[in-house]
Amino acid sequence: MNRDKTVVVGLSGGVDSSVTAYLLKEQGYNVIGLFMKNWHDDSVTISNECPWLEDSNDAMIVAERLGIPFQTVDLSEQYKERIVDYMFNEYERGRTPNPDVLCNREIKFDVFMKIALDLGADYVATGHYCRKDTIIENGKEVYRLLAGKDSNKDQSYFLCQLSQEQLGKALFPIGDLLKPEVRQIAAENDLITAGKKDSQGLCFIGKVRLPDFLQQKLKPKEGVIVEVPLESSKYNKELPKFKNIEEELSFYSQKPQYQLSDGKIVGKHQGAHYFTKGQRKGLAVGGTTEPLFVIETDVSENIIYTGQGKAHPGLFRRTLFVNLDELHWVREDLALQINESLEVQARIRYRQPLQSATLHMVDGGLYVDFELPQSAITEGQFAAFYIGDELIGSGVIS
Repeated sequence: MNRDKTVVVGLSGGVDSSVTAYLLKEQGYNVIGLFMKNWHDDSVTISNECPWLEDSNDAMIVAERLGIPFQTVDLSEQYKERIVDYMFNEYERGRTPNPDVLCNREIKFDVFMKIALDLGADYVATGHYCRKDTIIENGKEVYRLLAGKDSNKDQSYFLCQLSQEQLGKALFPIGDLLKPEVRQIAAENDLITAGKKDSQGLCFIGKVRLPDFLQQKLKPKEGVIVEVPLESSKYNKELPKFKNIEEELSFYSQKPQYQLSDGKIVGKHQGAHYFTKGQRKGLAVGGTTEPLFVIETDVSENIIYTGQGKAHPGLFRRTLFVNLDELHWVREDLALQINESLEVQARIRYRQPLQSATLHMVDGGLYVDFELPQSAITEGQFAAFYIGDELIGSGVIS
């Protein structure tokens, strides 16, 4: 039935995309394999490995084994413009971007998808652990983005910025499988990638060390590390009387504003923009009873504020805000109007277990109010909202 349908698979040289191509071929689709080259600058990849060459080679061998056409597309220019420049810009503002979410929205399901459709493809398929289905709402087709069946590998979060149009053209053939099943299919069909380790790099750049990468663009600048005590008066503010829910949400979404006098200087760092909230490694400060965690970075003053232990009150906040222009509904039909609210499950980072929360739409944006305070709510990262196992929308934490 799929014989006249063409699918372009983003073959990355990993096991997931290899099995994606195999399954589609089995289902009778006309399959084309495309490898995306997104990076040229070998000076920031980790010593003596040239990951993209090795990966594109593996992708080519898989395509040969499956008997499908294969080519490489060079998207490094678009990647630099849309992902790398954006990342540096965000870090300079003291925010922590998520390149993987962006790479899916801007590269795989935009630039890459356009290339695929120009090649005459009906769909683009990727090796993401997530599922899609279609329902009819008010007489029109609506696509739903669902969590992958393998809860250890569910990657719906990385696709939280996709639109209905992008979802309509997307296929996720391994979404109903568990990772071990995927490896088994690859092994049974002699795919060279069957035992290959999962890649841990920036989306498609390969094995890049983020600090080295950042240091190329963001110059080191020495500053101080301040430790804020647990019992700081910042954390026991008196609760005002709230006139309405919006005042209350605004209060709980405010983070403490720190200054040097709030703690003691315990060390030095090479640039506040290299650090992110909740980070423990790389501070190189010893002699504390419990390890120090970053609770705030001040890039304009170049100060890092830290606290002892992962229960430090400076790490926790109950409410976050998303600006209207950084809010995205996968399910446009469920978009909230001003003064509407919705109970959801939400996560503020990949692999975080889902947390109960209520969305409140106000003029200018959306409050996400969690039932329990959340650790290390980080500006620039994405908060994703779910109902059951369906991802309905997301936004950039402001």
